[in-house]
Amino acid sequence: MAIDQQEADALAANRANWDDRAEVHVRSQMYDVAGFLADPTDISQVVRNDLEVLAPHLPAAGVRDRSLLHLQCHIGTDTVSWARLGARDVHGVDLSPNSLRHAARIAAADGSEITWVEGDARFASSLIPRRFDTVVTSAGTIVWLPELANWARSIHDLLEPGGVFLIRDDHPLLGAMDFEPWDITDDYLSGGGTRTYDDSGTYTEDSAGQIANTRNHEWRHDLSEVVNSLRQAGLVIEALAELPYMDWPAFPALVPCPQGWALPPGAPRIPLNFAVVARRPG
Repeated sequence: MAIDQQEADALAANRANWDDRAEVHVRSQMYDVAGFLADPTDISQVVRNDLEVLAPHLPAAGVRDRSLLHLQCHIGTDTVSWARLGARDVHGVDLSPNSLRHAARIAAADGSEITWVEGDARFASSLIPRRFDTVVTSAGTIVWLPELANWARSIHDLLEPGGVFLIRDDHPLLGAMDFEPWDITDDYLSGGGTRTYDDSGTYTEDSAGQIANTRNHEWRHDLSEVVNSLRQAGLVIEALAELPYMDWPAFPALVPCPQGWALPPGAPRIPLNFAVVARRPG
């Protein structure tokens, strides 16, 4: 699918922004790259949360000896975590070349053999000439994609027959609240166009003013778009969950919990994450 100039410009701005973010994130306490590399048994919290959702749809051995593709892999700590869990032929795809540069360094330091691919996750099947037993993406991903139809078709084509896909991400309800509950300030439903804003910081600690390429472009995707895009691409939905936790402290009211962050007791019970598991028919 050809993309128009406006979309191309938006993606270029996002690429520059995430190149900047990668430099901040590899130095952050939140990612703690040095600590991650110092303990070869460490599995990132993101992947622990992903696996909790995905495990019922995997063999008893989990991802061990299953080929795995990680879409929108960023600096690769989650991708390396999947490799540490025994996944084989692990690949990571990301739009940001600087993120992948750091990912390759981290994987090399870990001794993990991972193939890194630069490109738009929506068209990953045109970049990787093979299929996988498992495809995963999670924690702040699809809001950066202008549309999901190509994304879903690519996931279908990248899966082996019988292969399984997981997405776990911030619940779109939080985007409608601009991550500041409890007022609705933005679209929840898909199709409202591009949301553009400037931000000189990122989600890791003490990052304000560290991002030079401040322009961000996001696209809202409601749950029905996510599910129907996957179904229309030929995948079978096996599970849909709305979850009371998330991987990062998106707003001040959140408190620590075993999975990361949650609303405090007594707060209105709303979903902070969602997860979908889908399978390519065998």
